[in-house]
Amino acid sequence: MPPDREGDAVVIAERNTTIGASRAEHDLSTVDGHRLRSHGGVSEQPVPFVVSTKLTPDYAAIAGSRRLRNFDIFDFVLNGTA
Repeated sequence: MPPDREGDAVVIAERNTTIGASRAEHDLSTVDGHRLRSHGGVSEQPVPFVVSTKLTPDYAAIAGSRRLRNFDIFDFVLNGTA
């Protein structure tokens, strides 16, 4: 990743906590002119994973063998349905 895209600080929320609710609740004046990035908290990673078509045997095995992440849905829908 280019150095100008790297963060100077990393903040990780505890389970069941989201950092930041609205702009009105935070003083963003100290970051004026800088871009903010968020990838969500660790506790936000588990998401419902629903596919309305039967999975192929290979993808069903993958689903049963590891924790699925939100970005896995694209691979499963495009490549793993029967």
